[in-house]
Amino acid sequence: MVYTHEDKYNKELKVDCEKCFGLCCIALYFSASEGFPINKDAGKACINLQSNFTCSVHKTLRSKGLKGCTAYDCFGAGQKVAQVTCGGNDWRQKPESANRMFDAFLIMRQLHEMLWYINQALGLQTDYSIKEEIVSLIDDIEHLTLLNIDSLLELDVVAYRNKANIFLKNTSELVRTKACREKKVNSKMKSYFGKDLRKTNLIGADLRGACLIASNLRNVDLSGADFIGADLRDADLSGANLSNSIFLTQSQINVAKGDSHTKLPNVIVRPKYWSI
Repeated sequence: MVYTHEDKYNKELKVDCEKCFGLCCIALYFSASEGFPINKDAGKACINLQSNFTCSVHKTLRSKGLKGCTAYDCFGAGQKVAQVTCGGNDWRQKPESANRMFDAFLIMRQLHEMLWYINQALGLQTDYSIKEEIVSLIDDIEHLTLLNIDSLLELDVVAYRNKANIFLKNTSELVRTKACREKKVNSKMKSYFGKDLRKTNLIGADLRGACLIASNLRNVDLSGADFIGADLRDADLSGANLSNSIFLTQSQINVAKGDSHTKLPNVIVRPKYWSI
């Protein structure tokens, strides 16, 4: 079954922690330099993970120096591995299979992230033949997410990522060309660390992989700008217009600063800790 891109955003690619086994709280490596108070080894459960797989400090993560937790987004991979790949059997019930489950989660997260991006590309594309190719790729990756754990662990994820990147680049060029039809944008610059960009024309800008850490984007129109892989940590998006920006993820927004005047795509949730 192929969902529309909006269905995909709203269903399988949204985090549902209640159906997961706290996989991100144990499978991942945490570094004190990446929004966590201490280092944590991969495969070691976070000290705040409770027996029912909920977080004991979920409501106070940021105040306790756990900004990395609020930023992380598994794109729904956690519940897929827990309920589909592993059939509802958690890693505590089957400790001998725990590491395989954790590895499967890391692979599934990559597949779901690809689905997030290419479903958006599907909705943005205007060329019917390309849309058909994207639908075919979505079907292929959807099939991969339903594989048993043995087959999942043997996947060549890079090969599928390369296929997806072709469509993402094509779609990006299509959208950005349309957005900046009247004005040329400097797309070569990739480091905007701490820069004041309030007077910079970034409509239709190529911001893929750009470093926007602590940059000032207050009230900037970012329509048509491509944010795939951009680092938005502590970037000030107050009043900025990102409603028509492309390839923006929840995790990118979660690490940025914003307010009630920031315009976001309808698939992105406004962080509760943003200023009013």
